[in-house]
Amino acid sequence: MSFRDVPKVELHLHHEGAAPPEFIRQLAQEKSVDLSGIFDAQGNYSFGDFLEFLSVYEAATEVLKTPEDFHRLTLAILEQSAANGMIYSETFLSPDFCGGGDVGAWREYLHAITEAADIAEKKHGIMLRGIVTCIRHFGPDKARLIGKCAAETAGDWIVGFGMGGDESAGAQGDFSYAFDMAREAGLRLTTHAGEWGGPDEIRAALRDLKVERIGHGVRAAEDAELMAELAATGVVLEVCPGSNVSLGIFENIAVHPIAKLRDAGVKVTVSTDDPPFFHATMTKEYDELAQAFGWDAGDFRALNETAAQAAFCDADTRARIFKRLENQ
Repeated sequence: MSFRDVPKVELHLHHEGAAPPEFIRQLAQEKSVDLSGIFDAQGNYSFGDFLEFLSVYEAATEVLKTPEDFHRLTLAILEQSAANGMIYSETFLSPDFCGGGDVGAWREYLHAITEAADIAEKKHGIMLRGIVTCIRHFGPDKARLIGKCAAETAGDWIVGFGMGGDESAGAQGDFSYAFDMAREAGLRLTTHAGEWGGPDEIRAALRDLKVERIGHGVRAAEDAELMAELAATGVVLEVCPGSNVSLGIFENIAVHPIAKLRDAGVKVTVSTDDPPFFHATMTKEYDELAQAFGWDAGDFRALNETAAQAAFCDADTRARIFKRLENQ
């Protein structure tokens, strides 16, 4: 069976990273920008290792220059997400790419994005909320500007703050100022950790940034004590199996540790990360997990309930999510 029509909740989606390659090519053509070097012969994004992925990702964003570009991008992303059964999604938004960290410019981009999200919700029934995200390899000083953007626009739509990028750049604690600023503004916190770095990277995120969710976090499976701590404290992992396999962290889905983490009592969720880069959809993720681990509709319902409970949205939105899940 296919899980395409199962109502789904996604917590880990990079907005620019969800840009369909055909959308980026069209935008590049309109703007007379040559991006041919970032695509393969089939028109897909082309990269080798993780650092090449980051380079191609940032190159693709070069044509996303205006609020209108992000309005169009948001509509394209949500159409694809809804077609794979998504009813609620949290997307990572980087003011670095939306006005360069200037609060005034960021507000204009955010208005365009939320306007598109409203249109998509009316048309497709999908709800979207934003998590402002600083980029680790851009450094702590830039992260402070992004933290200010987050704090200044915190509310019912911007619901969280996080960090992505190269996990080897600096330490989690170097970014504590930006995270403290976001926390004081009432935003809830997540950060990428334990994708490339080991269990100590996850411990640093919990200790130094005091996050309640971890992006990826799969390397926790190497440490029984850490898994027990995560299970006891209820920290939620935003797991992206297809991304991990595509980038070579694990050889295939069958050896991915998501089932081991879940069996240890760790709260796990399923997301696509940067879906077109990794040839991923939530439908494909579910189909492959079902095949690898024998998970059925009940397992995926439990995963979605975990995700709904861990979502950073307000109580009314959460109630709407659960109602949709109950009516499946």
